Amino acid sequence: MAFVLFAGLFAVAQQPIVINANDSGEKFDHYWSKMVGAGRANEGLRAGWLEQLEQVQENCGFEYVRFHGLFHDDMFPIIEERGKTVYNWQYIDDLFDRMLDVKVKPFVELAFFPTSMAAENSKTVFWWKANITPADDSFGKWHDLVKAFTQHCVDRYGIEEVLTWYFEVWNEPNLYPFFWDGTKSQYFELYKQSALAVKSVDERLKIGGPSTSNFVPDTRFDGEITNNDVSDAVFNTEDVNSLEWHGVWIEDFLKYCKKEKLPVDFVSTHPYPTDYAFNPETGKGKGLTRYVYSLKEDLQWLKNTIAKSPFPDVEIHLTEWNTSPSSRDHMHDRLPSAAYIVRSNLECIGLTNSLSLWTFTDIFEEKGGAASIFHGGFGMINFQGLVKPSYHAYRMLHQLGDQKLYKDDHVFVSKKSSDDKIVALAYNYPEEYVNAVPSGANKREEGTSKKLELSFTDLAPGTLFKIEIMDKDHGNIHNFWEAMGKPEPPTREQIKVMKDYANSMKTEFLFADAKGELVIEHEITPWSLVLIEQVN
Repeated sequence: MAFVLFAGLFAVAQQPIVINANDSGEKFDHYWSKMVGAGRANEGLRAGWLEQLEQVQENCGFEYVRFHGLFHDDMFPIIEERGKTVYNWQYIDDLFDRMLDVKVKPFVELAFFPTSMAAENSKTVFWWKANITPADDSFGKWHDLVKAFTQHCVDRYGIEEVLTWYFEVWNEPNLYPFFWDGTKSQYFELYKQSALAVKSVDERLKIGGPSTSNFVPDTRFDGEITNNDVSDAVFNTEDVNSLEWHGVWIEDFLKYCKKEKLPVDFVSTHPYPTDYAFNPETGKGKGLTRYVYSLKEDLQWLKNTIAKSPFPDVEIHLTEWNTSPSSRDHMHDRLPSAAYIVRSNLECIGLTNSLSLWTFTDIFEEKGGAASIFHGGFGMINFQGLVKPSYHAYRMLHQLGDQKLYKDDHVFVSKKSSDDKIVALAYNYPEEYVNAVPSGANKREEGTSKKLELSFTDLAPGTLFKIEIMDKDHGNIHNFWEAMGKPEPPTREQIKVMKDYANSMKTEFLFADAKGELVIEHEITPWSLVLIEQVN
């Protein structure tokens, strides 16, 4: 491979790419725009949360949002009045109404237990104390709650609307006792009661699970509760990528549903590229970030496993995913995460129905509030409404057409079937970085540049193309904030300036020549994104 000295850096010279503008492409789905995550239901009642949801729907195209805590006490789903249990849907209605008003549907996570339904002295998770311990009589009460809730949704929004929704049972129940203080069998019973309840309202409604985390290379989740001792060997393995990783509870879940004759409309799980599932930068799994191909391998395992199961045609929804599962991982604020998001999504076309980034916003309180405006939160938009590089990754993916004309490891060229306009997205995930984006505060903005040579033929003479570039100096809000002296908190005037910068890309315009040809030569610096859009 030749190297070309370009703009002061050694750039890897790629083979010239030539695209005939009149060619037809292979259809593909924008599965990355299907769904996005958020923290918990009650946070969705805030003005800032709703404003940011509207923004990502408009600019990134998200159709669904998923969050925890729908039945938590702060949503008041159950009220005791004069010794009688009364269902109360006012808070949920307000949230769902506002979501639907901005054209986003709920991907309904059925969780957690209201206090009156949980075991006495139930264990809880997060500062807001989500109840996770079932009582002996929880399952019957849960069935009644889910049935009443589902019926209410149909009555309020109409069956045709609710038929487009998804109902997912719980969140990461394999993480004992973090999200589920019970056994695997008890979770399966919870799924059974949920499925029976939802389908009793209308058999066409979609139900699924087991919503597990994470892919692992050992047997820690094979029993009724987690056995962390068996995973010690993983941490002594020289190359974790040489191990055989697999999804959690998927096979057992599908076998159980077949045995019990239960419906499964979709399988859900969370393929974070790390081990352990939580706090990989400080805890037991420190340093165990897998390599950049791990997501594709995990999804291939999942797709093959489902194809061989009793439910071979179910949808696949990956209801959480990010560069890591820590809400204090500084990489979430930085440039490399954007290149990882684009690369991963484009590599996995055809393997899943959704891959939901966790989350769209830093209005997110699993660990409580954060002292810094940039603290490594999951969100693609921070608390003050400043968009991060990850936001632009999804915005640019959303601009792609629905026909693939060309793909390699750094360039994706598409066409829109609606108007035949061409949209290409180039990115540079430097080859020397084998691992998926590691955790931490290291910016990792260095690396080998790549030289893009992209030519279009058979265009109309004068056809206009717009080129947007996001790199370490454009749209990279964290660097700009550092240059400002890291104001904590920024003034109102500073926030306005920062919002403008965060949305400002380096922009160029090019025209096809008199022969209808256009040649684009561009250096793609490390971790940057280049969006190329036909304007007319």
